[in-house]
Amino acid sequence: MNASIGIIGMGWVGSSVAISTLHTGICNELLLHDIRGEVAEGDAMDLAHGASFYPPAAVRTASVEEMRRCSAVVVSAGRGGRPGETRLDLLRDNAATIRHIGTTLAGFGGVIVVVTNPVDVLTFAMREASGLPPARVIGTGTMLDTTRLRQRLGEELRIDPRSIHAQVVGEHGDSEVALWSGARAGGTPLRKWPGWSSAREKEISGEVRTAAYEIIRRKGTTNHAIGLVTAALLKWTLRGDRRVLTVSRVHEEVEGIRDVALSLPAVVTTGGAEQVIVPEMSGEERSALRQSAEVLRKAVDSIG
Repeated sequence: MNASIGIIGMGWVGSSVAISTLHTGICNELLLHDIRGEVAEGDAMDLAHGASFYPPAAVRTASVEEMRRCSAVVVSAGRGGRPGETRLDLLRDNAATIRHIGTTLAGFGGVIVVVTNPVDVLTFAMREASGLPPARVIGTGTMLDTTRLRQRLGEELRIDPRSIHAQVVGEHGDSEVALWSGARAGGTPLRKWPGWSSAREKEISGEVRTAAYEIIRRKGTTNHAIGLVTAALLKWTLRGDRRVLTVSRVHEEVEGIRDVALSLPAVVTTGGAEQVIVPEMSGEERSALRQSAEVLRKAVDSIG
């Protein structure tokens, strides 16, 4: 595909996004940027040396201004989480960085994908700073939480995770909501699956919610799965596949939620997360989603 993709922030996550994106073959040019110029140069050199093993694409460094001509820009700039720290604890340190990048990308004609945590609040900040339509500023949101949930259910049921339809919505973080009432395996409601016990749901929700903390405690960061998630999001977006994905975007009005970025299923295409879908939810799940929105609204208010 004749597309140019930019990645801003070449830490662990940015590097994983880069290699995963090259393997998709979605771009013919990958532009890298980091405030530490030599780090971006080193990554560009390292990735270019592997050109024999991924579809043809040029890899080089670029300024943020140069990335304005890209089809999509991934923002993974900012510091990562520390052991024992919540994603919202990162907020003050990363908000200023995101706002600066957003101002630079004002008027950008492509799609911005925000990966930096806390991703929902920073998706809101990026949308505000860039002035772009809400659909074209997408946070990876609960795409990763959703795939973690499907992976765990696949283990439990001993089936391929791709045969499971289950979603996590709301914040990518402590207030996220797993939608058990609408979960299905192979087209069968999960709660009617032979041998399934609803008593497992609370425990699995907890495992999904705290997965990042467990990884950070062991290796200091999470990077591989989010790299794969972001590359898939780029591929499906730029190809116009119209996949329904649990991505974060600013909502103008849905389920009583407005002026906050959080994840709900949305039809994602070349114009971004264009059509938000309200999923099947129980009353308890709907209430939890609104509570998640309130958590995020307070976080947005805290940065002004």
